[in-house]
Amino acid sequence: MKRLLCVLGLAAVLGGCGGPTLIEKAERGDADAQYELGLTLDFDQAAKWYRKAADQGHADAQYELGFMYAFGYGVTKDYEEALKWYRKAAEQGYALGQYSLGRMYANGDGVIKDNAEAFKWYRKAAEQGHPEAKEDLEALKKLGIE
Repeated sequence: MKRLLCVLGLAAVLGGCGGPTLIEKAERGDADAQYELGLTLDFDQAAKWYRKAADQGHADAQYELGFMYAFGYGVTKDYEEALKWYRKAAEQGYALGQYSLGRMYANGDGVIKDNAEAFKWYRKAAEQGHPEAKEDLEALKKLGIE
């Protein structure tokens, strides 16, 4: 059974495939492991590990932490924090961060509504193939915003 779990990659989280476990890697400060561990946990625990990875510049973790703050999953809902983490991910070229930052500006969530700023971030995400960003970008163009 343990061998099957190792083949499937499942035992590495809990330990037992020969190398350090995901938890051990995360505890040693490995940002990728911290992010991956966050994906396996409940919201409260995930926020802890995402923050550790995000503080090290991990764009996926920055986006996930922004999402958690935007919707209050595992943390108190806080648009300023969401904006901060989405921006960090977006500035690294992370399409989901760019799109989410654009949505915050388009909706005025935690910021003054700014369609020009939303357009800027939608365009960056759309250039990477983000489908919703493409749609929202076209909608803004129809309103004469470019």
